[in-house]
Amino acid sequence: MKKYDRIILIFVLLIILTFIAVNMIFSGALKKSNYREYRVEINRLADGIERGYEADISRCSYVVAVVVAENSNLQIEDMTVDGDFQNDEEQKNNKSEFYNSNYDYVIKNINGKLYRFDYITNKKMDISYRIKINIFLIIIAFLMLSVLLYIRKQILTPFNVVSEIPAELAKGNLTVPIKENKSKFFGRFTWGLDMLREKLEDDKKKELSLQKEKQTLLLSISHDIKTPLSAIKLYSSALSKGIYLDEYKKKEAALGISKKVDEIEKYVTALTKSASDDFLKLEVKNGEFYLSKLMDEINNYYKEKLSLNKIDLVMEEYNDCIISGDFDRSVEVLQNIFENAIKYGDGKNISLSFSDEENCRLVTIKNSGSILPETELVHIFDSFWRGSNSDGRDGSGLGLYICKKLMHKMGGDIYARIDNSDMMVTVVFKRV
Repeated sequence: MKKYDRIILIFVLLIILTFIAVNMIFSGALKKSNYREYRVEINRLADGIERGYEADISRCSYVVAVVVAENSNLQIEDMTVDGDFQNDEEQKNNKSEFYNSNYDYVIKNINGKLYRFDYITNKKMDISYRIKINIFLIIIAFLMLSVLLYIRKQILTPFNVVSEIPAELAKGNLTVPIKENKSKFFGRFTWGLDMLREKLEDDKKKELSLQKEKQTLLLSISHDIKTPLSAIKLYSSALSKGIYLDEYKKKEAALGISKKVDEIEKYVTALTKSASDDFLKLEVKNGEFYLSKLMDEINNYYKEKLSLNKIDLVMEEYNDCIISGDFDRSVEVLQNIFENAIKYGDGKNISLSFSDEENCRLVTIKNSGSILPETELVHIFDSFWRGSNSDGRDGSGLGLYICKKLMHKMGGDIYARIDNSDMMVTVVFKRV
């Protein structure tokens, strides 16, 4: 902001200097111009009179009258070096009418007679013209300064306020709400940052809650497993030491061990299920939205990205319809599929096609160049599973797993197939 304020100060100084320079140049040029113009007319008329012609002022712009002195005995002691003298206060107070005029004048001695040349200048017009130029410069300066101040107030100041927010969010400072900004340039941006803060804070709380649940589950299962393990240990110790002589007792101990093993297996199954299913809490807010809105969002996001990667995007024509689900989650699903298509395809083309089945709309994303073996296709929606074609490519193995979970929560489905060397992932949306 300080640098910008210095720019405004420099701009103001330049405006002041411009005003001074323009007025000085303008003033000097006008004086020089006026002097030359009326003097030229007077000299031209004087030259004509000296040659014996009558003074013709019809074509003059400045000279308005030529008066000859009737009294030839008038004193001309005030005559200048070139034979002329102009009116001043002393001459205006002279009793002779020859020296009294409502105009500025120049007196010349021509052929022994005194001639008074009355003239006007465009001085008043010049002042008016100068005022207009100055007003014009003031208006331009005011508009430019207003724009600079508007940018400072409406853009730079709000941006300066929100510029620290991302760093604070990165540090984990999520509890303080972001102040609402009424700027039309950053209002939506600030609102989006506050939504992000709330989402991050909510995710943090969920993660802590999940970790607590996991810890509680592990402690509970660990405690529960200790009991059957102790029983198994006792049974096995008794059998190894030959304490049970009766065959019935031996059989009973073996059955006890088997029962406790089943108990442990149940706990392990619960632990495995918890580890595989509950590590992500995916929330979905089902509603209704147009398919065209979803496609526009995807097209706007990937059109430029695919163009930069020189990948052709082909979208088949479709009939618009209303589909059921969570719009944001639906965008997330298609984005995950597109990212996989870009990552694992051959970079030639990606296409979208549409079809209907019962009360569902099917959206198929196809990319060329799939090298995934068909035997691995059944596993691509498993958590943390990565195919043999993922060597050297970053990833967590959760993208398609999340897609499947989300689609099931929205009442839809997702499946994949390989057609020659094309990978085709179909997303099933319920129609309204």
